[in-house]
Amino acid sequence: MTTTAPVPDDRAPLGPDDPPTPGAARAAGSAPAPGTTPAPEAPRTPVAPRPPDTAAALPAAATGSSPWQLARRELRRRPAVRVSLCVVVLFVLMAATAPWLGALGGWSPEEFDKSAIDPYLGGQPLGSFGGISPEHWLGVEPVTGRDLFARVVHGAQVSLLIAFAATAIVVVVGTAAGIAAGYFGGRTDAVLSRLMDLTMSFPSLIFMIAMLSVAKDVNRIVLMTSVIGVFGWPGVARVVRGQTLSLKHREYVDAARVGGAGPWRILTRDVLPGVSGPVIAYTTLLIPGMISTEAALSYLGVGVRPPTPSWGQMIAESVAYYETDPMYFVIPSVFLFLAVLAFTLLGDALRDILDPRGGRT
Repeated sequence: MTTTAPVPDDRAPLGPDDPPTPGAARAAGSAPAPGTTPAPEAPRTPVAPRPPDTAAALPAAATGSSPWQLARRELRRRPAVRVSLCVVVLFVLMAATAPWLGALGGWSPEEFDKSAIDPYLGGQPLGSFGGISPEHWLGVEPVTGRDLFARVVHGAQVSLLIAFAATAIVVVVGTAAGIAAGYFGGRTDAVLSRLMDLTMSFPSLIFMIAMLSVAKDVNRIVLMTSVIGVFGWPGVARVVRGQTLSLKHREYVDAARVGGAGPWRILTRDVLPGVSGPVIAYTTLLIPGMISTEAALSYLGVGVRPPTPSWGQMIAESVAYYETDPMYFVIPSVFLFLAVLAFTLLGDALRDILDPRGGRT
């Protein structure tokens, strides 16, 4: 009979003279017995680090965020843009509440205060810094004594009203023309493109000055809004046309066309949302230009006429007093500068966020 020797079990208890096995020594976590040489351990294979989870590593802004959420996040991240947004909101509120702010100051923009000027010094304001006092928070006009605070806030109402209304006309007409030219193509594109070229090549500023000088018995605000809007739409139309050309052959547009959707439905449901980002960014950049145009026309004397207040008109009237009463020149100029700067910075930020390719070009 063949006898098989029993296999030693590492789990069996060891005698006092038996050397401990390497496995038992490692299992017990103890050091080897004195006088014995421990068996060398097998080399360990280095374990490659686990790659990070891509979905977890992406920021929340890149996963499932709409363009408006990205815009809000970016606007909060930039301090200069936050300040500009606050200034824009303040100007809009000031323009919207101009009658109440004027009543809060205690003066209307056409009310004269002869007690605030010195008739023996050519009608110069009494007191320092142009007559700034608890009664007149920003001083008074020379000669007339009209309150500058009331005229500035009502001037903001006029300037922003013309700028916003003209911008609305430019954006609506330009967007409609650009989408039609880019989507339909052919003769429609040719006619609208030539009309854009003709309008852009026309000397708009000279025409504005001539037309506003001839027209007298009309509403100046309506006339300025219409004239500025007529010459401003080709820029928006060109931007929208280029975006429409890149969108009309996308898969979802082709799918809607194959599914039987009409041109109106495709333009309003598929193409218009795709061009909304660049249009919004371009709109914000148009507003400071409209404010400057209105101020320039009023400065030249062909814009808003007295007694209706306007920042450009106030600057034009203050030129004659910049040596004797510099505050009369500084106050409307500072308000105009802050409004244009705030809208420009906000528009640049929105363009970088909503239309990054347009910002790089």
